[in-house]
Amino acid sequence: MPRPSTWSLVILPFLVLSLAYFAQSYISPLGPAPHLGSGIVLNGITFSSLVGYVQATVMAPFRAPTEVLGGSQAPLTQPEYELLDIFEDADIEEPCDDEANGDVDVDVDPRPRFKRRIVAVGDLHGDLPNAHKVLQMAGVVDEDGFWTGDVDVFVQTGDIIDRGDDTIDLFAWMDNLREQAHGVGGIVISLLGNHEWMNMIGDWRRRYVSSSEIKSFGSISARQEAVTTGWLADLWAANYTTAARLPLHGLLGPPNTDYPPPEDGKYARANAGPLSHAAFSFVHGGLAPTYPNLQPFPSAINNISASLIHKLRSREPQPPPHPPHAYPGLPVGTNREEARLYGSDGPLWYRGWAEGDERRVCAQVDQVLQKTGTRRMVMGHTPNMNSIVARCGGKILIIDT
Repeated sequence: MPRPSTWSLVILPFLVLSLAYFAQSYISPLGPAPHLGSGIVLNGITFSSLVGYVQATVMAPFRAPTEVLGGSQAPLTQPEYELLDIFEDADIEEPCDDEANGDVDVDVDPRPRFKRRIVAVGDLHGDLPNAHKVLQMAGVVDEDGFWTGDVDVFVQTGDIIDRGDDTIDLFAWMDNLREQAHGVGGIVISLLGNHEWMNMIGDWRRRYVSSSEIKSFGSISARQEAVTTGWLADLWAANYTTAARLPLHGLLGPPNTDYPPPEDGKYARANAGPLSHAAFSFVHGGLAPTYPNLQPFPSAINNISASLIHKLRSREPQPPPHPPHAYPGLPVGTNREEARLYGSDGPLWYRGWAEGDERRVCAQVDQVLQKTGTRRMVMGHTPNMNSIVARCGGKILIIDT
C-alpha cells in the first residue's frame, strides 16, 4: 500500500494543472483551443485528455445538475468560424451554439457567445456596377451603396485599379464606406494589389490601362500625378497596407496586431496562449513559404511596404509611364527587402497557393500559418471564374473570381 506522501506527489501536479486548465476555459469567451494539439502522448493516452479526466474528477462535486430537452446533454462545442455564403466574396461567420440540438440550460456554460461576420472581396478592377452587386449580395451595403451595419469587418484584397473605367468612383466609394463603418463600430481593411503597385512604379501596360480609363482622370499627366504623388497616392499611403492580420476576437487585439507580439505588449499574454493563432491573414497574392519577412506579421511586410512607397513618391522627377516610355523599374536606393517584396515570391505576386500541387501545398501551409499566427490565409490575385477556391481543409481561401 503506497504511503500518503507518495499519493500526494502523484496527484498534486494533476490537481494544479486541472485547476489552471479549468480557469483558462472558464475565463476565455472562446475557451481552450484544441486545434493547437493535444501535447504529450504516453501509451496512447494524450496528456491533455489525462488532465481532462482529473479535471472532471475534481469538478464533479461542484457541478450543478443540468437538464436538456430530449433526455441527454448536447456536447458543448467551441466557437469556430465557418465559410457560410459564397458569392464573389468570402463571407465567414461564427455560428451561435444556442441553436444547437436541444435547448441547453444557460448554467451549463456561462461564457458569453461571440459572433463576428467578416466579408472579404477580391479584385474589383474598375468595375463599379458588379462591385456594388457583390457587396449588396454579401450584406455589406444596401441598394443605395451605403454601409448596412450587418457586417463587422469588410476586407478588400487589392487590385481596384486597371482594366475598367471606374477607378475614381471605386476608390471614393471605398473611402466613404470606411468612414460609414467607423461611425457604427465596423471596420474596413484595404490592401494594395500588384496593380496599385504597378501604377505607383509607372507600369501602365496597355492591356490593363485603357484610353477610356485615362480619360476619366482628364489626361495622362493628371492620372500620372494622381497615382504617384497626388490624391490617390495619398489614399494608398494613409489607408492601405500590403498585408493584414485579423484576430477573431477583440481580446486578442485590433486588426494588424502583430504575431508574435512584443513581450511587453498589451496583447502579449492573450496571444501567447492556446488562442494565439485565432486569426486570419489577408494579402493580395500570397505568403510564400520561401518569403523571409513573415515575422512579426504583418508589420514586417507593412514596414517594408511603407518604406518602398516613400521612395517611389520621392522620385524627382516622376518617370513618364511605360509604355510608350522605358520601364522605370524600382527607384534608386531600393534595398534587398524592398525588391523581394515586389518579387515573384513576395505577397503581391505569389501564386503558389492557387496553382501548386495539392499535396505539396497542403504540406507547406501549416508552416506559414504557424509563423503568422493564423488559422487561415485569404488572398485574391489568381482568378477562378467559377467560384471561391478553398484548399487544404479551408486553410487557404482564394477569392478572386
